[in-house]
Amino acid sequence: MMDDTGIWRTRLISLAIVTAIFLLPVLALLWLTAVPGTSHAGPLPPLTPAEAQLAARLRGHVTAIASVPHNVEHPVELKRAARHIEGALAGMGYAVRRQNFSAGGERVRNIEVAIDPATPDAPTLVVGAHYDSAFDAPGANDNGSGTAAVIELARSLADLRGKAALRIRLVLFVNEEPPRFKTPLMGSVVYAAQLKRSGEPVFGMISLETLGYYSDRPGSQHYPWPLGMLYPQTGNFVAFVGTTDARGFVRRTVRSFREVARFPSVGGTAPGFVQGVDWSDHWAFSAEGFPALMVTDTAPFRYPYYHDVGDTPDKVDYDRLARVVTALDLTIRKMGR
Repeated sequence: MMDDTGIWRTRLISLAIVTAIFLLPVLALLWLTAVPGTSHAGPLPPLTPAEAQLAARLRGHVTAIASVPHNVEHPVELKRAARHIEGALAGMGYAVRRQNFSAGGERVRNIEVAIDPATPDAPTLVVGAHYDSAFDAPGANDNGSGTAAVIELARSLADLRGKAALRIRLVLFVNEEPPRFKTPLMGSVVYAAQLKRSGEPVFGMISLETLGYYSDRPGSQHYPWPLGMLYPQTGNFVAFVGTTDARGFVRRTVRSFREVARFPSVGGTAPGFVQGVDWSDHWAFSAEGFPALMVTDTAPFRYPYYHDVGDTPDKVDYDRLARVVTALDLTIRKMGR
């Protein structure tokens, strides 16, 4: 028969087990989602004249690229979008490189320009976005907004040619959307595999994904469980998201962003099985072992026209998109020092 000491010892062990069962997952979640720095709070500062001009250029790119569906099932429109991207980049003085391959009976291409570093052995930062749309959606926010952001980052970062501590590769990917998502015909899969084979050292990859929709209405933001317990319920922020292997890269990028940005931000990592965490081109780079993250307005967790025919250029908030692009420019500059 157990004495009082034995009974209390059993109760304490049971209590410790129960506490561990409930507490350890909470601690793990907090560890994964913790990021440094403080997000901007309160009213946004007035738009600067440069940001107003940037907003107008972003609107022009989105309208040219994403007013109609453009993907392998709409090949004429996909090629038209690619030509706009190439023309815009060539007009900035870049040598535009195509990575051609076949998909669905069509010749498609990734599009790349590079900002060479101060030293040839510098590691590479890839900044990319997919330029195809989903199904019959025009794809203005998903992902005309991200595509336009990459084009305008190429413009603003051009003065770093031959000066930066990182080689910056700006890439527009084809075939991110279903049915080729996470298949060998996904453009970023093709690109990341080639980059891996090249042996080029990679500092990290930033995917710009669905960046142009914001709301100040309480309750406008949603999350996959259990992330809603930790993050804001108003969809006025930009999010930095990665799988658990990218935790260090996510934290480093969020810290740099918050040091220069006057725009609300959240960040964190989660396992890939959490809905939405790996829903962009950063997945392909992570699969090759490269640190990678997505910058996003959270797409279906906020945007009511996700993968819908209503995803048209008038839905994008170009002023806030311009603020985000300006902050990303400053962030990349900090990372490249």
